[in-house]
Amino acid sequence: MNILITGGTGLIGKALVKSLSGEHRLTVVTRDITKAKETLDSLSQNSPVSFIDSIDAIDDMARFHAIINLAGEPIADKRWTTSQKKRICNSRWDTTAQLVAKINSASSPPRVFLSGSAIGVYGDKGSQAVTEETPPHSEFTHELCAKWEAIANTVDGHNTRVCTLRTGVVLAKNGGALAKMALPFKLGVGGKLGHGKQFLSWIHIDDMVKAIRFLLDNDNCRGAFNMTAPEPVTNSHFSHTLAGNLSRPCLFTVPSIVMKIAMGESSTMILNGQNVIPAKLTAAGFTFDYPTLNDALSNIYRTE
Repeated sequence: MNILITGGTGLIGKALVKSLSGEHRLTVVTRDITKAKETLDSLSQNSPVSFIDSIDAIDDMARFHAIINLAGEPIADKRWTTSQKKRICNSRWDTTAQLVAKINSASSPPRVFLSGSAIGVYGDKGSQAVTEETPPHSEFTHELCAKWEAIANTVDGHNTRVCTLRTGVVLAKNGGALAKMALPFKLGVGGKLGHGKQFLSWIHIDDMVKAIRFLLDNDNCRGAFNMTAPEPVTNSHFSHTLAGNLSRPCLFTVPSIVMKIAMGESSTMILNGQNVIPAKLTAAGFTFDYPTLNDALSNIYRTE
């Protein structure tokens, strides 16, 4: 297949390029082609990646069989000021709208459009088990993701199959949230956050890529999919399992007020948590290589 990818230099994008490049022709949309080439050329497997600097540079989407849209400003890297919220939203909404317009005007539209989303679409659901059918709680992350998905779903579904990827915390050795979460433990001062009873819904990077490939190839899959492992855990469980895999203690508690002062409104993502189940992926026949947290962390840290 000839596949167009946005967000190809991000954590998921890099792993996906590495996985797909040996079998498919990839084109990555990036503002900085020189930097992207430095990042991705070493990952591509015997098949060089092509680059374009904007979606507008595409005259006709007919040459692409599939579009994978992973672009977006990192959501948790900065405090949620009014201007940062706008950047977070527009980086997702605008890119997706541009892709949709190109797809719908194509002389021969792509067969499939996989577009990013996040489990934030559900908002704060406490400890309630959440599937793709669970009604959301309205807050910033819900408003962000709901509109993001709504834009993606304006693609003409008669011509192009659409899946939205409601992604949890992606665990990978190099980069992403895990590196930040592991640092206090490596320094010997790690512990649970707040009361520790809030759920964390996670997925190993290899299973994330495997699930994207599954949705890419499975013509029966449409709509929203929770991209999370089947066994979400509490923050306390996560902290102790991470400490064990790093051979470090888990002795401390970071009070909720400290997180709120440090992160502002965005701390709600960590302090509230979500208990998300990949019901549709499992029903479609997808199998996880790392279904439990200890499986995932043991694989990530086995060389340390």
